[in-house]
Amino acid sequence: MKWPALRVIASIFLLASPGVAADLVIEPVTVTDWKAVYGRVETRDRVPARARLGGTLEELLVAEGDRVESGDQLGRVVDAKQDFQLRAIDAQIQAAQSRLENAEAELARGEELLQRGVTTVQRLDSLRTQVDVITNEIAAAQADRHVIEQQVAEGAIHAPLGGVVLDVPVTTGAVVTPGQTIATLGGGGVFLRLAVPERHATALVEGDAIRIEGPEGAHEGRLAKIYPLIENGRVIADVEVEGLSARFVDARVLVRLPVGEHQALMVPKDALITRAGLDFLNVAHEGDTVLRSVVPGPVHDVDGAAMVEILTGLRPGDVVVTGHE
Repeated sequence: MKWPALRVIASIFLLASPGVAADLVIEPVTVTDWKAVYGRVETRDRVPARARLGGTLEELLVAEGDRVESGDQLGRVVDAKQDFQLRAIDAQIQAAQSRLENAEAELARGEELLQRGVTTVQRLDSLRTQVDVITNEIAAAQADRHVIEQQVAEGAIHAPLGGVVLDVPVTTGAVVTPGQTIATLGGGGVFLRLAVPERHATALVEGDAIRIEGPEGAHEGRLAKIYPLIENGRVIADVEVEGLSARFVDARVLVRLPVGEHQALMVPKDALITRAGLDFLNVAHEGDTVLRSVVPGPVHDVDGAAMVEILTGLRPGDVVVTGHE
């Protein structure tokens, strides 16, 4: 859809010099119908930072509104049982090392006795097997210790992406479970998400120009995507807007969507004459100028000029006299 366009058989009356009257032949023009809805500012990526370890949240380093980079530590979860597990494994390793030293000493004596012919080869093989078994027990215990150490390291919670912290639903000292959300992060920029009544779905076209009226003033956006699934009688659509403020996420912004077109009669806003609460226009009639009562409608911006739609009081072909004689 296009912005309202004006087709008039006249000169550009707005450029007429003051004190000079100009005639404007009224013809129907195509005007875009705009539907006012509220859009919601959303981040492109909204990712939860989850705890990989169950335990107690002993350290929380962020709060709502903080800016973080990808990989920054957000907090730390500690499981007290892991410290005891590490101590138990260390004790097992020490005991196995003591048995290994004794088995290696027995193997050395067995090799010496075999050279003297006092012991047998079978006895020596048994001693070698015993040394190998204890060595493998130590390796297994060390592997178990590495697993516990990795679990301890996973207690640190890191930011999955760079952005702003939107929500922190827990506090220091809270008991958390594996997979529980510690903080919700938003990043990747922002866009507008709309929920449009389904009766207007067929009028929406990707690429259409969208009017946005935010706290920073009016903007123009582009309808980037229309989702096929209708939820609760609403069509979900995304709007790309350059310079959209990311200060508040989920903020509501007034958006005007083009949903149709209609024919209208339009005159310059300055041509309206208001007297006693009524609106009039100077209309040429049989070689003279008469005041005709009209009912004005909404004002449209056409190429920087304020044009008002006339609902009743004018007909196509009427000649409106603008300016002052």
